[in-house]
Amino acid sequence: MDGISSWWEFVSDHPDEIWERTLQHVQLVGWAVAFATAIAVSTGIVVHRHPSLRAPWLSTSGVFLTIPSLALFSIFIPLVGLGFRPSVIALTMYSILPILRNTVAGLEGVERSVIESAKGVGLNGRQRLVRIELPLAWPVILTGIRVATVLSTGIAAIAVLVGYGGLGYYIQDGLNRTGLPTSVERTWTGTVSIVVLALVLDAALGVLRRVTTPAGIRP
Repeated sequence: MDGISSWWEFVSDHPDEIWERTLQHVQLVGWAVAFATAIAVSTGIVVHRHPSLRAPWLSTSGVFLTIPSLALFSIFIPLVGLGFRPSVIALTMYSILPILRNTVAGLEGVERSVIESAKGVGLNGRQRLVRIELPLAWPVILTGIRVATVLSTGIAAIAVLVGYGGLGYYIQDGLNRTGLPTSVERTWTGTVSIVVLALVLDAALGVLRRVTTPAGIRP
């Protein structure tokens, strides 16, 4: 109980700083997932249209997840410097696979009879994609975005090691202060805040899924 009390006291004494670093964390994750969504959804559409590209593209995006986080963050430092840019590039690469996989699965899950009906009323390929296929595939695509968001929220803690801020700062600062006052409290502040943030973002995307899913296919 003493540990919890001292941790809560530390949090209560630094609300503005924690909030600022939370916003930095959200900014990094938000940009990375946005870039990854644009890349993965457009790529998923191409893969859906050309099935022979599915294995190479999924394998390539899967390789990104096998690269150690810190190594991937560091690869881009000579190219774009320290801070936000290498962090957002690395997180974007990590986020592509779940979104790409779900985009392909969502598009392939659209009933063929629905597509044929759309053809029958005169819709061309682009119109079928925008009006029929993507709306019906959207719940599956958004599930991939949720997975990518939670994944990125955790990995973003490492961004502090390449010159960016965010909640990972507290984990690094706490470890650097090992044995000194507030070291444990700082580490716990970073860890708990990242977990809570991931849960909040996931819940927010869950609400978005409910609101944006066509009424006819809502669970």
